[in-house]
Order: sequence, then structure tokens, then C-alpha cells
Amino acid sequence: MRRREFIALIGSAAAWPLATRAQQVMPTVGIMTTASPTTTLGVRFVINSLKEFGWDENQNYRVVYRWAEGHIDRIPTLVDELVAERVNVIVVFGEAGTQAAHRATKTIPIIGVAADMVRTGLAASMARPGGNLTGVNVLAGELDVKRLEILHQAFPVAKRIGAPSLKRRRDSSILNFS
Repeated sequence: MRRREFIALIGSAAAWPLATRAQQVMPTVGIMTTASPTTTLGVRFVINSLKEFGWDENQNYRVVYRWAEGHIDRIPTLVDELVAERVNVIVVFGEAGTQAAHRATKTIPIIGVAADMVRTGLAASMARPGGNLTGVNVLAGELDVKRLEILHQAFPVAKRIGAPSLKRRRDSSILNFS
């Protein structure tokens, strides 16, 4: 091998890692919520948490957002769009969104925030959810009784405690303590 050919070979070998890095695609996080872009508390929490671990949006990962804006019927379509985008992980808020994501893919990891994924059959158990789904179980129903018990201990003279219903905004639940 001639000297010039050898130098050309070494030079091209040194450039391979650069070419490989240039072709790498940033990981993509798909975020779907039933809310609108103006109510992004959960979404901001995810982005800020990633930032704490050294992940900066549009620096070393990108986000594809989907907003149902209160239209529950749009959720399956929005989840299908995330799957079509070939995102690396889906973060979804709410039981309807988590169920839609669970139906849409068995290969893309799903992080769901839902009331009770075990009760609804989305996860086998809290310790070992199984499949491609993990996330946060809000356990609102199980904790409501405990929350009211603590509230009653804090205000023992209270005979009635009112709380807004999660199912209907105009309704409220009133608990009587005798």
C-alpha cells in the first residue's frame, strides 16, 4: 500500500465517527394529554424532570405534542399519530389516553398517568405492570377516604365537608360526620 493511499484510509476512518454521529436521530418523546397547550402543568413537570437529569428539549431529544383539548373522542387518533411518528416513548395523561396508547402499540414504551391501571386491566400489578406500560397510579378513589379522614382529624368540629366531584364539575359531594 502506498503512503498516500494509507493516509487517505486513515483520514476516512477518522471521519467515520463524525459521519455516524451526524446521521443519528435524536430520541423522540411523544406527549399526549386531554388538556390544551395553555394548561400544561403535567407536561411542564415532565419536561422539567427531564431537564433535572440533563436532558434539554431540542438539544438531545425532541418532543412531539398532541393536545386533545377536552375532546375525548380525539384521543385514539392523536395516539395513532404518535405511533406513526415513531416516537421512542409515549407519555400520556388520563385513563382514556393510557388505554388508547395501550391498544395502539405493544412495542413503544408507554408512561401513563391514570387513576388505577391495575383495576382497569392496563397493568398486571403495581410492582410488575408487565408489557410496555408503566407510570403513575393516582389511586384517587382509594386515597379519598384517607384524605377525608385526615381532614376531619384536622377540623374535628366540622360536621359537613364539601368536595367538588371529579365526574361533574357542577356537582359536589358532601360528607356528613355524626
